[in-house]
Order: sequence, then C-alpha cells, then structure tokens
Amino acid sequence: MHVLIVGASGFIGRHLAARLVAEGVSVTAAGRAPNRLRRRLPGANAIRCDLATDRADDWRERLAGVDAVVNCAGLFGDDRGYANVHAGGPIALFDACRTAGVSRVLQISALGAAADAPSAYHRSKAAADDHLAGMGDAIGWAIVRPSLVIGHGGQSSALFTTLAALPVTPDLGRADGLIQPIHVDDLVEVLVRLLHASLQLAARIDAVGPEPMTTAALVATMRGWLGLPDTIRVTVPRWLIAGVARLGIGPVTSEGLAMLVAGNTASVEPLVALTGFRPTPIAQALARRPASEGDLRTARLAPIAPILRVALALVWFAGGAIPLFVTPAATNMAWMARVGLSGSAATIALCAGALADIAVGAALLLRIRGAALAGIALMATYTLILTRIAPELWADPFGPLAKNIAVLALSLAVNALETRHG
Repeated sequence: MHVLIVGASGFIGRHLAARLVAEGVSVTAAGRAPNRLRRRLPGANAIRCDLATDRADDWRERLAGVDAVVNCAGLFGDDRGYANVHAGGPIALFDACRTAGVSRVLQISALGAAADAPSAYHRSKAAADDHLAGMGDAIGWAIVRPSLVIGHGGQSSALFTTLAALPVTPDLGRADGLIQPIHVDDLVEVLVRLLHASLQLAARIDAVGPEPMTTAALVATMRGWLGLPDTIRVTVPRWLIAGVARLGIGPVTSEGLAMLVAGNTASVEPLVALTGFRPTPIAQALARRPASEGDLRTARLAPIAPILRVALALVWFAGGAIPLFVTPAATNMAWMARVGLSGSAATIALCAGALADIAVGAALLLRIRGAALAGIALMATYTLILTRIAPELWADPFGPLAKNIAVLALSLAVNALETRHG
C-alpha cells in the first residue's frame, strides 16, 4: 500500500506517518515544508503541497501510484484561512483522488463539524466532509471526527499541561462543558485500521475517548501525569479567561474557549463496532509515555514566555522613548559629540537609534521571528560604542552597561522560547 498523508508535519499527520513508516508502509508525506518533513520522517518520501492554493490539477502527478490518501491538514485560530485550508483545498484534493482512481480517502475532520455549527472552524470542516460524502460509492471514504486529541507534541496537550503545572487548578465552574479526549496513539490506531479495512468504506466516525470529563478533570489528569500532587481548584470567571483569549497572549483562543464551554461528546460504541478497537482512558494512555523533567519544565515555562516577551519589549520601548521625549536635548547632543557627531547628523543618528529601539519592541510584541536576536545585535552595537567612548560606565554604581548582561540573557531566553515553524 502507498499512502499519501496531507498535512504530515502536523500533530496527527506526523504521528500517523511515523507509525506507517515503522510498519513498512510506503508513505509520501505532503506539506508546505518538504525539507523539514525529510528531516523528521527519513523513511518517507516528502513533497510540497499547500491546500490554501493548490487546485485539483496540481494533484495529478502527486497521486500517481497512490492507493490511499489521508488528509490531516488543518488550522486553528485563523478564521481567514479556514475557507481554503479546510474546505476549498480538501475539496480539490478529493476531486483529484476520484479522477486518479485512489481507492480510499480518510478525512480528519472534527467532532461537532456541521454546516450549522456555531464556530467557523467546524463549519469549514463540514464543507469538505459533505463534499467527500457526496461522492457516494465512487470512492471509498471515511470521515473521522476526533474529539480533543491529547499526546506528545499536540497543541491541546501543551495547553492542558501548562494549566496542570500552575500552582492551582483553574476551574470554569458551571461554564465548563464536557469533553471526551482521545490519545493520539489511539486515533492513529483507528486510522491504520481504516486504511487496512477490507470493506468498502462510506462512514462518518466519531473518534472519541471512553470517558467524558470536564476540562478541570482533564487538567487534574495531566497534573498527575506530570507527577505533581493534587492542588486546590480555583473557579476562574469566564469573562477573565475570555479577556485573556481576546488579547492573544495566552494559550487559550476565543474560539477554543467557546468550544470548551460548549462541550462536545459522543458515544464511543459506533467506533468500537466499526474498527474493533476501544480507545484507552486518557490517564492510562498518557502513562504509556511517562512524563519527563523536560515535559514539566516546558509546562512551567509556557505561561512565563509571553511575560518575558512583553518585559523585553518594554525595555526596548523605554530605550527608544526616553531619549526622544525625556532626556534633555543638550544631554543627548553631548553624548553625540563624544562619538564625533553634531548638528543635523547628531539629530538623525539619535532619532534613528531611538526608532530602531522602538521597532525592536514592536517586533517583539508582534511575535516577529528573530526580533530578540535583532535586539541582541543592536544592544551589542550600543555596548561596543559606549565601551569605547565611556568605559567608565562599566564601573557606574547604577550599572548602565552591566545591566546589558541581564538583557542579553533575557533576549536569549525569549528567542529560545519562540515557536518554530518550517
């Protein structure tokens, strides 16, 4: 069997690809960064695709010799990309699969996907689901609708381990809807069984775990996995979490919060009847891969990362604003004279430096990749200049230059905590 996995660099896609490669299945991993796929999945062939722009004709050569396609691609928190990545792109892919004679297509959708769903995420998923289902028996298909998927490297796991590592367990109280998490390894087992099933597929399958639970219960489960003792639960007002979600500086998005509050559950029995596999309770599934010190460290650093970024941005904003609006002009010109600048040249240099500082601060708040490194380069330039013209500043009791060592460490930490893509 030759399987093409679209979105193979994502959470579910890379776990499925790794499982199939380990079993000796011929796998083509498709994504926007094929070089990264080759590094992460050395046993698979890697090709480039982009559901946001690819059309049916673009898939013709890619589907040559392919027996089954699994679409694992997806976005979350980007309403503008839903129409293409969740609907238009997959529809073009499914049409191409039918033309190419692909025998089996698995679509990874989402529990609750429906044309009249309250969230744009679920509505966009439903558009592709309905198109695939509308092909009838022209192609073997299965629409797999997972609930919350937990496992190593997943965004949901990152969120809940972060919450689990807090000194108290946040509880949404009456606003806390029921969820039914499934471990990624169990979801992959379902997908593998569907790929190898001898029957002609035409099914929508709710891939859920066996236990409905509140988000607070899941946080407590993740806390146990991290090896942390039980702690008190604190009811967090929904308006407070909603405010943080709107700011976009925490691990919860507004849409994700709405989904958690609404809740989403389904019976696991149809999945068991179709595949012969019953997912494991999430606590037992997590125990298959015990948490490491690195997992706990990552969970504890996650809520601190945005604080460090904002703090560093404020340092740079202050560095730019103070010489422009606070420091007397005569003092500024005296410093410029020490580097051999005067008049308009001094003014231009002063303004350029101040604006550069402000630009670094803005780049940090906008989460532009490499902003912290740009700040290090700028700070190193300032430090070298000041060391040359005013070395006595190193002995100043207020430490105007010595403090750069702390800013350097902060900058390196912010850069290290950046989420890498591609």
